[in-house]
Amino acid sequence: MSDFPRPFVLRRTVDHTGVSGTGTVAEGALFTDGTAVIRWRGRHASTVMWASLDDALAVHGHNGDTRAVFAHDHQADSAA
Repeated sequence: MSDFPRPFVLRRTVDHTGVSGTGTVAEGALFTDGTAVIRWRGRHASTVMWASLDDALAVHGHNGDTRAVFAHDHQADSAA
């Protein structure tokens, strides 16, 4: 377990609602207690706190068309 929050972005491949668009649609942090905070990008920006990232994706995941990409994972992908 880390002593620091884990930064991530939400990447969406299909926008089923026509509101958020595709690509990186939000920025977030996953805290050490499992709480997730998400800052939505775009014209209707908002910040939302969730009990877990799973809870947020259950509502905004668009059946797997939106996924969390953690900064550490992205850096590892870029270095390969």
